[in-house]
Amino acid sequence: MKEIIKIEHLHKTYDTGAIQVHALKDINLCIYEGEYVAIMGQSGSGKSTLMNILGCMDRQFDGTYELDGISIAKQRENQLSAIRNQKIGFVFQAFQLIPRMSAVKNVEIPMIYAGMKADKRRKKAIALLERVGLGERVYHLPNELSGGQKQRVAIARALANDPTIILADEPTGNLDTKASYETMEFFTNLNKEGATVVVVTHEEEIAAYTNRIIRFQDGQIISDTKVVK
Repeated sequence: MKEIIKIEHLHKTYDTGAIQVHALKDINLCIYEGEYVAIMGQSGSGKSTLMNILGCMDRQFDGTYELDGISIAKQRENQLSAIRNQKIGFVFQAFQLIPRMSAVKNVEIPMIYAGMKADKRRKKAIALLERVGLGERVYHLPNELSGGQKQRVAIARALANDPTIILADEPTGNLDTKASYETMEFFTNLNKEGATVVVVTHEEEIAAYTNRIIRFQDGQIISDTKVVK
């Protein structure tokens, strides 16, 4: 099975001057193609630090991290930007939509950075919005959408460049219960279609949608279990 994420002996320390905070301590982790994984832990457990590293937003660490066979620590900043754009689909708690742009234009953004031609990216963006059930909201602005609809726009945007992995950071944190479950059903269906999905959450009922739960505490992995369904 193909390794999408391979981490060996990963350490991350924040030096505040007065003290050193060991955010991650000797993390060893592999996530394989087609897996559906939850990373769990309370505030301060290290899960957010790990998410920043997985998303190639932080390369100041000790140890090794390979994403789809690429050593992240060795990449220049412009290379990291390209990796984030092409290989990672991000879904955030706060949606991160641009308020003045319609749903379809928000979905087009990663494709613009990838250099896709305007007619092709518009067609693909509309198809992605239809895929997440927003075919009638294509030209609506974010403030005209509910929280659940905003997150579906974000999911469509995450899929824009056919990423190697989808990273969702507390994707249900700003949603009501119904929209939370609908969002997780989208991720479940994407995984059934072959997508590799990693969800960071502190909610047990959200993690239960996944097939593997990795728990963090005090910067360390304390358990890594398969979910029996």
